[in-house]
Amino acid sequence: MASTFGGLSTAYTGLVAARTGLDVTGQNIANVNTEGYTRQRVGQSSVEAPARVGLYSSGVVAGQGISVDAIARLGDQVVDGQVRGTAAAAGYQSVRASALSTLEESLGEPSKTGIAAQLGQFWNAWSDLGNHPGETGPAAVLLGQATTLAGSIASGWKAVDDQWTAVRGQADSLAGQINSAATQVADLNDRIRTATQQGVSANEMIDARSRLTEKIASLAGGTVRDAGDGTVDVLLGGNALVSGTTARSIVVTGEHSMTTAVGGAAVGLAWSHRPDDAIALDGGSLAGAVSLLAPATGDGRGGAIAQAAASYDALASQLATQVNAVHATGVTADGSPGGAFFGQTAGVSAARGLTVLPTSAATIASRSATGGALDGSIAQAVSQVGVGTGSPDRTWSTIVAGVGAASQTESAQSTLTDLAATSAKSRQLSGAGVSLDEENVNLLSYQHAYQGAARVMTAIDEMLDTLINGMGRVGR
Repeated sequence: MASTFGGLSTAYTGLVAARTGLDVTGQNIANVNTEGYTRQRVGQSSVEAPARVGLYSSGVVAGQGISVDAIARLGDQVVDGQVRGTAAAAGYQSVRASALSTLEESLGEPSKTGIAAQLGQFWNAWSDLGNHPGETGPAAVLLGQATTLAGSIASGWKAVDDQWTAVRGQADSLAGQINSAATQVADLNDRIRTATQQGVSANEMIDARSRLTEKIASLAGGTVRDAGDGTVDVLLGGNALVSGTTARSIVVTGEHSMTTAVGGAAVGLAWSHRPDDAIALDGGSLAGAVSLLAPATGDGRGGAIAQAAASYDALASQLATQVNAVHATGVTADGSPGGAFFGQTAGVSAARGLTVLPTSAATIASRSATGGALDGSIAQAVSQVGVGTGSPDRTWSTIVAGVGAASQTESAQSTLTDLAATSAKSRQLSGAGVSLDEENVNLLSYQHAYQGAARVMTAIDEMLDTLINGMGRVGR
């Protein structure tokens, strides 16, 4: 009798295991399109036969059914680490590629209205004035073209300044996203650890935490370390952003304006509770933004945006210096020394402060001191400034080519890192993603297992009915 009732218990464990399998398979199918969901499987093992002790212990005894040990999450920590690493590289390159593309577009080259075309028109206006000295028409065209050119250089510098400010704001926003994600990871650590201690499945919470750590990696790089108690630590620059159930926050330090950043505090990252402790990120969108905000350097290796602004300043200074040097050798219509053609507004950058000093044909020194009223030699000499190897035209061409090359390089790097990130994500999904074909096979398998266990219980029930209700009634 005990053995027969034991068979009922064995069949019941089969029912429970099959029902659990059906539940887990249903959960997988329901989340086939859920981003970041990791498929699950029932971990089960057979229950060994009971020990037989005593006079009637001989004979072979069957096992006691099946045990549902766990609902396993089929993730791979190595692949997850690769996903985070490639996401950090892709995030870094994406921000830089986008910024360089925007910077290249702001140059407006090649274009009929770009600075290169305006420089050509500016030199042509000087040549026309040299061919028609003393006439007000060519002089007015020259002054208008000079004013337009100065305005375009100032506008280009302003566009770069606006972009710097936008990236600075983006850096603050990214830091806020990192802090929010870190807080959520710490909260999930607490809940996962509690669930683990209670023997409750925490797979969905682990999925949510995995998505957050991947987000942090794409934003700031860093590494994730399993603490062994159900929690993970997230490290940035070797220091803990998240440690167990505690989350720290980061802050973007430094100036908020490119103008004040020149000679001021460079933009960087630090811990909110230790503002003097800088953080060196090894990847992520925030690291890309901070790299773009670095100040300009003399060797051209500073932040791309500040270097572009410095290039505009260098162009404005070169244009003013070379034109003023020739213009100063001439005289105006009344014989006064030519002086400077371009001026500089005090307190602002060379590009923003470039101004045109003459206001009429009478104040333009287009002739030499020894020439007559119809002499236009100085104007012709100024028109040749744009021809030399060290001309503003060549400088601008070098600037445009440099920005274009940098943009192409960053774009190519971004494409490669995106491909690497996509490949890593595909490897992750191939192991952790839900396959409807596989789940449908599992569904049928568990369904048949459930039906089989139910048939066993029915058979044993009929046997018990015969034993209980049929014994002692032999022959009836």
